[in-house]
Amino acid sequence: MGDSGAAVFLTTGRVVLRRFTMGDVDRLVELDGDPEVMRFLTGGKPSSREWVEGELLPRYLEHYRRYGDLGWWAAEERAGGAFLGWFEFRPTREGERGEVELGYRLRRGAWGRGYATEGARALVRAGFTELGVERVVAYTMAVNAGSRRVMEKSGLSYVRTFHEDYPEMIPGSEHGEVEYALTAGDWRAGSGILVP
Repeated sequence: MGDSGAAVFLTTGRVVLRRFTMGDVDRLVELDGDPEVMRFLTGGKPSSREWVEGELLPRYLEHYRRYGDLGWWAAEERAGGAFLGWFEFRPTREGERGEVELGYRLRRGAWGRGYATEGARALVRAGFTELGVERVVAYTMAVNAGSRRVMEKSGLSYVRTFHEDYPEMIPGSEHGEVEYALTAGDWRAGSGILVP
């Protein structure tokens, strides 16, 4: 169990990934309340407490019930237990485990310290060695250079640029979204050396 009392999913040298609980509402509201954290997601608009409590966290908890070891994970510093943000490692298609989406959202204070890469590499490794995953995909805005670097450092390669039809355009969205991916075979052939 982590400091919050929630079940620990994965531990790296500096990061603990654990299940979310309804006690994490304030942490998520604070995370999504930072305009810089939300810049490439909503143009800087925060998530409301009502949405986090009524929709977001219940979705996370339902994923644990349905998939057990695939979903969203609260990230905390191993030394001290400070909340860093979260990682996503969940199926891209309902009821299938072969392809999962990797995602991450960290507090601004955790940026540039290698936490995103450390957590992402650990999830990729667990996916290919323990969870039966065959392909990991990740998406971000084309202009989000920081997130793209994390994907590359985690062993994923650029696949394509595409354009979504969003109801509200945010700065940079005119350049499109990018997809990165890594297969289990490619990971085993060389990227598997990327250990946390």
